[in-house]
Amino acid sequence: QVQLVESGGGLVQPGGSLRLSCAASGFTFSGYYMRWYRQNPGTERELVAGITNTGGSTNLADSVKGRFTISRDNAKNTVYLQMNSLKPEDTAVYYCNVRLNQVAYWGQGTQVTVSS
Repeated sequence: QVQLVESGGGLVQPGGSLRLSCAASGFTFSGYYMRWYRQNPGTERELVAGITNTGGSTNLADSVKGRFTISRDNAKNTVYLQMNSLKPEDTAVYYCNVRLNQVAYWGQGTQVTVSS
């Protein structure tokens, strides 16, 4: 079955960095576009970043451009989100996502808290 397992979240001070990882299994990882979303309680999930199956093209939300980078290692079935210059408003649960045959799959999420 499809599994997405996020890791790498934590507490970081404003201006700091974190790298999130999402380990995927149960599907042909190298064949699919991957996304990162984030969500705070009471709000809708926000699309943060996406990357094509080869890693040749990426998309970032305007709110994170210039600070976040999405990448992938198809040999390791893993997608990453490098987050630099973190701000308090980046605080959220971050989720990895893939869509297979029009079905969306999600990981359990990893909490990122940016606070001094």
